[in-house]
Amino acid sequence: MLSVVATYLAVGAVAGILAGLLGIGGGLVIVPMLVFCFSHQQFPHPIIMHLALGTSMASIVFTSVSSFWAHHKRGAVQWPVVRRISPGILAGTFLGSFVAARLSTNMLKGFFVLFLYYVALQMLTGKKPKASRTLPGTLGMTAAGGGIGVISSLVGIGGGTISVPFMVWCNLGLHQAIGTSAAIGFPIAISGALGYVVNGLAAPELPPYSLGYVSLPALAGIVLASIITAPMGVRLAHSLPVQQLKRLFALLLVAVATKMLISLLP
Repeated sequence: MLSVVATYLAVGAVAGILAGLLGIGGGLVIVPMLVFCFSHQQFPHPIIMHLALGTSMASIVFTSVSSFWAHHKRGAVQWPVVRRISPGILAGTFLGSFVAARLSTNMLKGFFVLFLYYVALQMLTGKKPKASRTLPGTLGMTAAGGGIGVISSLVGIGGGTISVPFMVWCNLGLHQAIGTSAAIGFPIAISGALGYVVNGLAAPELPPYSLGYVSLPALAGIVLASIITAPMGVRLAHSLPVQQLKRLFALLLVAVATKMLISLLP
């Protein structure tokens, strides 16, 4: 039991640093590590991925607050952007959680693996936006928020792996894109966590101390550690070469995706 608690704390510590450093909710690390941990605890296979996604979403509620507040104090959050994109974010994330609840664990794993490879490729190539591109209008921001929300709920992330490249593509500065993405992670996590709770309340074979598709012990361990480490990630984001760190993180994603892909093979 102690090893499980230590694992939850370690997951939270890494997630918190990544949330502050790269503007992501940490779900790219939380989800696969929870899948491995839940499998080790012999949770029922059909709900393992759903529990990992729901717990990841719930943890990002807390991680994002710690992260975006630290970015806000440095003036790196563009609140007008957050307000414009949030309606689409809320609707898309809640809808995505209903879709995810109706997919099998292996289908969700396969989608997550493909997403990890896609994110890693984007980070490694580091494509630059066109100089003339700007953020779209209200309709465009709502549509972008809806798309970010749906994908985020399907893979249990705070949306930073999509929203940061989107905002940089629209020529928002990298540090501002990271800070704004951290703030966007909050409505994503609230809507997604609520959706996974609602959809999981009647699920069979839930492990003890679960609220729908949210594991409360895992959530507690992750939150406790991530709230402490998120401000550390923010300090690193403003002092270290983020592009080089993103490339190293991309290699980690490739390794994680490959391991999960192998687990899907017969």
